[in-house]
Amino acid sequence: MSKAPAKKNDAVDLLDADHVAVKKLFTEFKKLSEAGAPEEKRKALADKICMELTVHAEIEEQIFYPAARAAINDDDLLNEAEVEHASAKELIAQISAMSAGEELFDAKVIVLGEYIDHHVEEERNEMFVKARKSELDLKGMVQELKTLKEELMANYEVSA
Repeated sequence: MSKAPAKKNDAVDLLDADHVAVKKLFTEFKKLSEAGAPEEKRKALADKICMELTVHAEIEEQIFYPAARAAINDDDLLNEAEVEHASAKELIAQISAMSAGEELFDAKVIVLGEYIDHHVEEERNEMFVKARKSELDLKGMVQELKTLKEELMANYEVSA
């Protein structure tokens, strides 16, 4: 992986920090799976991954993607990202509805991680680069993203 660019403390950095955090969770899950960790531990971590991804997708879809769509003029890129989100949400729903003891549970979580890796790579190498070159107010968007993320996380904890 290439050296990380200097932090600009903007919307791209905020979204990418989520990417890094969830990547660590997927790595931890894979280790638990390979070690044959107890079902409760794997299920709890999978649920955390699913929650983090769901909240992240929501803030991108509500705030970042519409602004990026208007600013970078690349509908194909944004359309692909939205389809990738929809596919990830389908896998998240399947994982959320399963118990860790079910066949394919670990495989689905691991494949979701691989899928997210691909999605993140496209965002980092294409969408985020174009967003930074555009007229988007990425610094101004940070507070809106943080506020929505906090609201969604709070709602998740209430319903859990």
